[in-house]
Amino acid sequence: MIRSWGRRRTRLHLPCDDPPAMFRSCKKRELRIFTTREHRLAILALALTAKDDQADDRPVYGPEREPVERRLPAPWSLAMAVLAMLTLGVLIGSVTAQSSENAGFTTVLLEAAEKEEEEAASSEPSSGAPEAEASGGEAATATAASTLPAETAPFEEPLSGEPEPEPEVPVIEEELPTGLPEVKHVFVVMLKEGGFEETFGKNAKSPYLGKELPQQGELLTNYFAVTKGVLANQIALLSGQGPTPATAAECPTFGDVLPATESPEGQVEGEGCAYPATTKTVLGQLTEADLDWKAYREGPEGCASPPTDPADLADPLLYFHAVLDDPACSQRDVGLPQLATDLKLKAEEFPALAYVTPEEAQLKAVITEIKKSLAYKDGGMIVVTAAQAPQEGEDPDESGCCIDPDFPNIPGAPSEATPTGPVHETGGGGRVGLLLLSPYVEPGTTSETYFNHFSLLVTIEELFELERIGYAAEPALTGFDESIFNAAG
Repeated sequence: MIRSWGRRRTRLHLPCDDPPAMFRSCKKRELRIFTTREHRLAILALALTAKDDQADDRPVYGPEREPVERRLPAPWSLAMAVLAMLTLGVLIGSVTAQSSENAGFTTVLLEAAEKEEEEAASSEPSSGAPEAEASGGEAATATAASTLPAETAPFEEPLSGEPEPEPEVPVIEEELPTGLPEVKHVFVVMLKEGGFEETFGKNAKSPYLGKELPQQGELLTNYFAVTKGVLANQIALLSGQGPTPATAAECPTFGDVLPATESPEGQVEGEGCAYPATTKTVLGQLTEADLDWKAYREGPEGCASPPTDPADLADPLLYFHAVLDDPACSQRDVGLPQLATDLKLKAEEFPALAYVTPEEAQLKAVITEIKKSLAYKDGGMIVVTAAQAPQEGEDPDESGCCIDPDFPNIPGAPSEATPTGPVHETGGGGRVGLLLLSPYVEPGTTSETYFNHFSLLVTIEELFELERIGYAAEPALTGFDESIFNAAG
């Protein structure tokens, strides 16, 4: 019987009656002939011819037929004759085949298969199909010439009811832009009293304030004080608190605000000047945030409690018990000459907030020294404004803007007319203007956006990421935004 294992190898099964001495056992033997396709055809023809002449008592089984018994007249002689005919076929095929891949002698390898079951299992397909009969010449040739395709891994489809897992997308935390630059040091330079026209306008008394300095920064022309009184406006800027009758009158007699009940809006209600230690201020907020602050003022150094010197009475910081009763008060609330010394410090050593209250005659020297400092060059911002506009004299200004709060400690008189815009004619501290000097603003520019002292408090709190307090928490109020900070820095 003939089997095919590949392109160049054919196996011929012979009976094993009367085996020669070279075989150790009487089992079915095989001949493996390594040939080309034409050689296999010649071998197949010779094998079929030899099969017809067999006359053996051993049955020969086919895949779809009953066993037929024949006897070979001379088993060993027949085997030798078949070998001779196979050799002749090999020689003929080598000469006549034009497409032969090997022009030399074909190697004939005779090997004994002592374990037929193992070789049959390794050579036949796993499907268990029966072997092809030798009589099917064309089928045997096609089987010998074909090659088995490489086995591929089966495609695994996902279960119908099981959704495919979505790929994980890395979450990238991104901070949304706030429109505010990275200001590290704020210098609030507070003048006592001055309206916009007499400070920054055409009628400015000081050429430095009216012409020279505005060319170096940005002028906010619609900036207003929030109430009457120099002291009351500074307290409002530092804490968001509205005035009391005493602070609006510059506190003729020092005393605590009593009964000091706190309204839902965070306003301390009562009469007096000094606010309890629980009153929130931007100074306390900076301390809680591990940021330093310092005040530089005219007058004697130290924090006398209660203050009696007129210069002390004009110091807004001493009207907060959280500052006045603090043992570090004398190191944080110092005289104006100390500013020149501190400005020589490294930027990281200088306070985040410097509250400066010079006389107008000292203003040019103070601004010049600040602009030279490392702190200003490292994200600095200078704010120059006045506490209030004149409230008496020829042109008093009681206007205000932005919000019209109902100060609980000073009930205001009803307005004669409902305001049609952001400005109300009474209840405020007048239009004072504000000059902003910083690497983050374009020099020589102006802004007509409406702001007030509470807006400046909002800006400081937003720059240092602090909570809004007092009237600064009013939703209608906005701080300085990218329209004000109009330079890259």
